[in-house]
Amino acid sequence: MLSRLQLILASVTILLVAQTAFSDTIRAPAGSGASTLAPNDDGSTGAINLGFSVDFFGALSSSVFVNNNGNVTFTSPLSQYTPNGLATGIGQPIIAPFFADVDTRGTAGGSNPVNSGAVTYGTGLITDATLGWNNNNVFAVEWPDVGYYGEHTDKLNDFELLLVDRSDVGAGDFDIEFNYDQMQWETGDASGGSDGLGGVSAVAGYSNGMSGVSNIYYQLSGSLINGALIDGGPNALTSHDINSSVPGRYDFQVRNGAVITPPPETPEPGTWLTLAGGIAGLALLRRSRKA
Repeated sequence: MLSRLQLILASVTILLVAQTAFSDTIRAPAGSGASTLAPNDDGSTGAINLGFSVDFFGALSSSVFVNNNGNVTFTSPLSQYTPNGLATGIGQPIIAPFFADVDTRGTAGGSNPVNSGAVTYGTGLITDATLGWNNNNVFAVEWPDVGYYGEHTDKLNDFELLLVDRSDVGAGDFDIEFNYDQMQWETGDASGGSDGLGGVSAVAGYSNGMSGVSNIYYQLSGSLINGALIDGGPNALTSHDINSSVPGRYDFQVRNGAVITPPPETPEPGTWLTLAGGIAGLALLRRSRKA
């Protein structure tokens, strides 16, 4: 079990070591200074200062809204819990390591063996020579062992988003990193799921939020496909990578407001064996209001 994300204050450098095991993908340095979004369903923070400015599809921003449901947005909070994909646009720019119905209210009791974690976020400095980071400013969000709607903790997901200042390269430039450790569920009950599976499954990626042909988006392979992104799936987030040699780590560069086209995800040896089980087809389910 990973220790909870504790981001150090901006005056202290995060020291990182080489990481190869799945359980090491989350960058969780020692220290203090992180803030916590209280346990909730479909909640968000107010505008949180990044500590630097980012140019994301031509819009310069210095703050984001951290949304409980596995994403950050740039112009307003987002309470949407059924992803329905990023291809249609959601009305504002979004970066989503795992857009699904996260519910952090679950506590031990009944069928729930443990409590859900709560979303944490904060700023600091980060060094990773392989990515050209040398005491760069970073804004990080972790969803540590979080449950799914409604208040379930029989399956838990542990994932993280890093936004890294690359003004050393160019004004407004930044890097995006998704990290995944354990991914056991893909859907909440109100999105057609049962026991965290099926229905309208999670989406991972980013979008400029526009609609129609103006929408620029990218979704990781397996998004919206039942069973694909969770552990053991053919596109399991913990066993693939992009621009990284660490399974479960996905790195993207944003330069002059545009995301440099990422290469295909790289699977780890043995991943293709999971294809034998087959994947259920996606049922298009319109978002319905929670009871």
